[in-house]
Amino acid sequence: MTVLDDRALNRATLARQLLLDRADVPVLDAVAHLCGLQAQEPQEPFVGLWSRLRAFAPSALSDLLTGRHVVRTHLMRRTVHLVTADDVLAWRTRFDAMLRQRVLGTYRRELEGVDLAELAAAGREVMADGEPRTMSELVRAVDGRWPAPGRRALGEMLVAALVPVAQTPPRGLWRTRAGVRNVLLSSWLGRDVDPPAPDGSDPVGRALVRRYLAAYGPAASADLRAWCGLAGLPAAVAAVRGELVSFRDARGRELLDLPGAPRPDPGTPAPVRFLPAFDNAILGYHDRGRIIDDAHRGLSVAGERVVLVDGRVAATWTVDAGTVAVTPLRPLSPADLDAVAGQGEELASFLSDHESSRVRVAASP
Repeated sequence: MTVLDDRALNRATLARQLLLDRADVPVLDAVAHLCGLQAQEPQEPFVGLWSRLRAFAPSALSDLLTGRHVVRTHLMRRTVHLVTADDVLAWRTRFDAMLRQRVLGTYRRELEGVDLAELAAAGREVMADGEPRTMSELVRAVDGRWPAPGRRALGEMLVAALVPVAQTPPRGLWRTRAGVRNVLLSSWLGRDVDPPAPDGSDPVGRALVRRYLAAYGPAASADLRAWCGLAGLPAAVAAVRGELVSFRDARGRELLDLPGAPRPDPGTPAPVRFLPAFDNAILGYHDRGRIIDDAHRGLSVAGERVVLVDGRVAATWTVDAGTVAVTPLRPLSPADLDAVAGQGEELASFLSDHESSRVRVAASP
């Protein structure tokens, strides 16, 4: 079985994630290909798409949100993701059990004795009018029936697990600050989420395996689980295994992939790319060694924005008074520093609507 080292996996990841060459595809198609973008920080998807698409216009993503073609909702790993309307309607039911278990993992003691089916029915009844509500407003409307649990526990269980909701604009629009207001997905998108397959099969699980590999492969089953948070996909993997090819990584793990998916030569040059906080190019794997050193792995869950140099995390970045400030994590060559500065200038211009192109790169450690 062919062994793929970290550099080969790195180039495959960059290609699948549209980070090796910026893609010339519509924004909606990019969001679908990536299986959504992590979006708990509302402005971060704009940077993620700017780094992946040629001539990306922020208004295009804002228009998709207001036009209800993409939505902000809790999904993978119980985190807020920006996903296409078609995908959330097809996938949401498959995530129900995981979402409930993850909320219970935090609030099990507070929610002890609460009938979750009754709580879900109460939440749906309140939201049936289609009016967007904050979590606090929703909880105030139902908590008279459940006075014991804390409001946070009830609210998290309702909006992050029991009731499929979308976070409505202006939350998530370009350069807009707005609180979270929730509305039923069925009200927002005009139809209910898809029910489970009546025959007990798992077409959504099989689709998730294929879609994940298209955007993240080659990858192990543990990587797939780390990306979506679903534990119950072994049967789906087994069902599509005959369609897939297998490799090994340097650690001996079996990696699965789609036969025709891109696996570039490991020597392919990789341009500098600025990634937003919590980007799935990093978080989408259990073994993140293909893109980030173990010494820096904590950055990926701490909300640090990072810079890829030669395909690997080599610096962090922030924005200060219109200036993109870069802090290298390791020594960078003069050529790499020039490339980082050049991309930083372009990012500063993008973030400021062309009012600033200032970049500051700190000394290498």
